[in-house]
Amino acid sequence: MKIDLTETTASKINKALVQGRRAVGTPAVGMVLTLVIVTDEENAYDALKAANEASREHPSRTLVVIKRVSRSPRDRAKARLDAEVRVGADAGTGETVVLRLYGEAINHAQSVVLPLLLPDAPVVVWWAVNGPLDPAKDPLGALAQRRVTDAYASEQPIQELSGRADNYTPGDTDLSWTRITPWRSMLAAALDQVPCTVTSAEVEGEEFNPSCELLAMWLAGRLNVPVKRTVSAGPGLTAVRMESSSGTIVLDRPDGSLATLSMRAQPDRAVALKRRETSELLAEELRRLDPDDTYAAALKFGVDRLGEPAGATQGPGEPAAEESTPAKPAAKKAPAKKAASK
Repeated sequence: MKIDLTETTASKINKALVQGRRAVGTPAVGMVLTLVIVTDEENAYDALKAANEASREHPSRTLVVIKRVSRSPRDRAKARLDAEVRVGADAGTGETVVLRLYGEAINHAQSVVLPLLLPDAPVVVWWAVNGPLDPAKDPLGALAQRRVTDAYASEQPIQELSGRADNYTPGDTDLSWTRITPWRSMLAAALDQVPCTVTSAEVEGEEFNPSCELLAMWLAGRLNVPVKRTVSAGPGLTAVRMESSSGTIVLDRPDGSLATLSMRAQPDRAVALKRRETSELLAEELRRLDPDDTYAAALKFGVDRLGEPAGATQGPGEPAAEESTPAKPAAKKAPAKKAASK
């Protein structure tokens, strides 16, 4: 069931929700959270489709905030709110309200959203495109316990990671991090099978894919080894190679679907490592609403530190790589070598 409201208010939208629930025969509210999606008109359909599919696992009230650009100064000075209320089969397993803001209402989106939040339920805000560098200080982000961005959808994804690291607040996360969950699980399982010490690693993937940098920073921070980032034609992440005391460990996925895990003295194994849809990524993020400390540690490691020697990956305040190299002791040993040759 769909109810269209033009030049409406939050009070009228709430009344329409009650009316819609009664009309479809579900007066009770059985939703577990409020999902606020901030997007534009171009990406609204895909974002809403992903949210509806994710609602099968997490029934929620979905509020889609679309900020419309007014053409004339007169329209920009006038506040206007249009809404589309969807309940029943048109809204998946929850409720959906599409909010289109015009004029001055664009600058007060939080005032429109606040009366529509489910009482005593967690709030998650997802910026499908154009996420802020500091989600916690965004007016809508301040309402949420969990704030989801997607650096892959930005024009400069690697710079986005650096900005998010500087402004990280517990509760922030990014779908670029969620995309590498199967990779992290597979690499951790591979290292558990072979007792070894990793000395270096290499992450290969397409150029403007922040998931590659996040995976490289996670490996560098956890293993305390230099990690090299190389570029491939894609799609997405294509390979991870780790040099260890027991040989080279390679996880290679050239086609975006099936990967091959290769380890010394073991037969190659085919691994299902399919690229996941946005709905699957969103559903994974909605499973946990507590701060993701692992993501925070990888993000704060810093893109500019990738490829540094292992001694330089100890953390802030440690000596730089050139300070830790034994250049001076080597110079003192040189005369001793000459004496020995005589």
